[in-house]
Amino acid sequence: MPVESLVCPDTATRVSSVLNRDVKHFGKQHLFDGSEETCWNSDQGTSQWVTLHFPRPVKLSQLQIQFQGGFSSRLCTLEGCRTGEELVKISELYPQDSHAMQSFQVQETVLDELKITFGSSTDFFGRVVVYHLEVLGERL
Repeated sequence: MPVESLVCPDTATRVSSVLNRDVKHFGKQHLFDGSEETCWNSDQGTSQWVTLHFPRPVKLSQLQIQFQGGFSSRLCTLEGCRTGEELVKISELYPQDSHAMQSFQVQETVLDELKITFGSSTDFFGRVVVYHLEVLGERL
């Protein structure tokens, strides 16, 4: 099966924080809007995260992410589970501190929920800025 975006309008998304609680300008909706002008900007603090609850099971195989250089994460931990189960670690990714789109192949995993934890920000205050997030694989 061809790889496709797993995020759809029915995917429920949550984030750890939004800079100054300014959801209009820096909210989670900007992770997936495809615009070069918008981004999700977390507030300060350690271990920022994004969770995705898919409306039906998916098979995750790839993650693409574009940070703002200087506000990226040195370590991204992926955890996932099926509905009603506990999250389990899928993979650890080590992105570069760059504004370029970065792609990561991950162990194919069937899940209903995905949590991406940004554990080590390059910003002194722990902020993370993400312009694009693509979760790719197969819808089941």
